[in-house]
Amino acid sequence: MLNSLSGRFLLLTLVFVMLAEVLILVPSVARFRMDYLLTRLERAQIASLALLATDSLIDERLERELLVNAGVFNVVLRRDELRELVLSSPIPGPIHATYDLRDPGPFELIRDAGSVLMEPGNRVIRVIGDPVREAGLLIEVTTETGPLRQAMIEYGVRVLALSAVIAALTALLLFAAVRYLILTPIRRVVTHMSAYAEAPEDARRIIAPTARIRELREAEDALETLQKQLTGALKQKERLAQLGGAVAKVSHDLRNILSTATLIADRMERSVDPGVARAAPKLVNSLARAVNLCETTLAFGKAEEPPPRLQRLALRPLVEDVVANERLALAEGREVEFLTDVAPALTLRADPEQQFRVLSNLVRNARQAIEATGAAGTIEIGAGEDDACWWVRVGDTGPGLPEKARENLFTAFSGGARKGGVGLGLAISAELVRGHGGRLELHRSDAEGTEFLIRLPKSATGIDSASADTPLAKRSAQG
Repeated sequence: MLNSLSGRFLLLTLVFVMLAEVLILVPSVARFRMDYLLTRLERAQIASLALLATDSLIDERLERELLVNAGVFNVVLRRDELRELVLSSPIPGPIHATYDLRDPGPFELIRDAGSVLMEPGNRVIRVIGDPVREAGLLIEVTTETGPLRQAMIEYGVRVLALSAVIAALTALLLFAAVRYLILTPIRRVVTHMSAYAEAPEDARRIIAPTARIRELREAEDALETLQKQLTGALKQKERLAQLGGAVAKVSHDLRNILSTATLIADRMERSVDPGVARAAPKLVNSLARAVNLCETTLAFGKAEEPPPRLQRLALRPLVEDVVANERLALAEGREVEFLTDVAPALTLRADPEQQFRVLSNLVRNARQAIEATGAAGTIEIGAGEDDACWWVRVGDTGPGLPEKARENLFTAFSGGARKGGVGLGLAISAELVRGHGGRLELHRSDAEGTEFLIRLPKSATGIDSASADTPLAKRSAQG
């Protein structure tokens, strides 16, 4: 039970209520002691009046009986500066302490009460107080502490017993109230979460907020929003998975068909017909692009990319290989200039094959964007490093990306950067860069062209999202 929130709340309630009662008990016992002693003074004053009624002549036996009834050993009642009335009997021992009750402070009363409880013996004490009804200047008695201590203990036990009952009732009432107002709604939320976790795609299991307590209602509203978003995302992922599976199957078969067509196109290049010979290279290039698209789609359809095999990599030869391949793929009559700004000594830690794929996708997209304009253009590849990371820039002088393409730029089947594209190249590139702990981002896209920026971390902590304002980003924007 103590492992539950309700059990711990019940225990804490009992402890705190008992603590409050104990704090009340201490001054209460001190007040009881004072009332006890004041009662003895009052009784002693009444006994002294018998002496006044008999003109100070009273039988010894009657005097002893009056003192016993008053619970004191002797009484001194000072009527004025000259007259005193005295009742006395033998005192069993020396006077241990004197207490003045005419104007005591609260801390003094608590201290004196504690001293009585801490001393188990029966001591004789002197008590001084004011007579009732202004019947004199002061009254003084001697009494013993044994009966007083016993009465204080009995009173304290009664108060503690009553406190325990009050604490138990208070704890039970608070427990019931908290259970009804807080624990039951929390258990309802937990039940909804468990039921939703079993079938998150089932929209019927989304919680319907009903709590009337503001904080719980806010929690239910937040949970409802989260469940709706998650259910929608799961449905979209499921549709994309089904679409991806279908596309992968089609791409697999289509790749085989295109491979056969490529072989036939290669033979057409040796044709003696001038028209066929001129058309054959264009047909081969088109088929090569189609085969590459099928292979890219099949690669994306896999569950995940393999983890990168990191090694020290000279970047400049890799960039030169990418540029050489893209020069071969240039359409006839298209003028695209490739500019590289990569230091020969620049090395980074990366997977060579995956980095080749990333740069190929970016440069190919840039080349195709420039070719689509029908005008000449330039593709620039730059690289460098700072204390935190290595960076690679791929920019072009193409027409820039449309607004719709920027919104889902790195989402497969949603972020095609060119007309007719499906966005797989950028989605795969972003995934490969993330596998290195880095980030691929669109740094600029406007009427003057487009620029992508690759960041690869030097440490194992990855690239922080706040690094967008580093000197690297500023240099790349200027470059």
